[in-house]
Amino acid sequence: MPSNYETFFDHQRFALVGRSEAKPFPLLSYRGLKRLGKTIYAIDPSAREIDGDPAYPSLADLPEAVEALIIEAPKGETRDWVAAAAQAGVRDVWIHMAHDTPEAVTLAKESGINLRTGTCAVMYVTPGLTYHSLHKAIMKLAGKY
Repeated sequence: MPSNYETFFDHQRFALVGRSEAKPFPLLSYRGLKRLGKTIYAIDPSAREIDGDPAYPSLADLPEAVEALIIEAPKGETRDWVAAAAQAGVRDVWIHMAHDTPEAVTLAKESGINLRTGTCAVMYVTPGLTYHSLHKAIMKLAGKY
């Protein structure tokens, strides 16, 4: 039976939040979702374009509603992005490992969001032998995949 982490990728329409002015946009996740044939929108208030695609400043600015959101923005913004997801009706959210905060986790729970956190989405969307596939193997052995 697939884990809650694995079922996150059953969706078709995703948004991924990053902030290029603070650190490089999370292109591995972005490109991995594209490779899987998913519709993926880049949300980056500090950029106009990501990987040749338009970047949007917020969930509200997307051309269509998304089913799932990955947050890889600076940790200080995480709670606000969870609030934006709740406001937009997004019920599946992944907060990249080490980007979660107690306030964001509590808000997600109070908002009825199915939250994934504590690990890296990249290991689910990157094929082949990579650092992320090794991370995947370790997480599977630990029962956290």
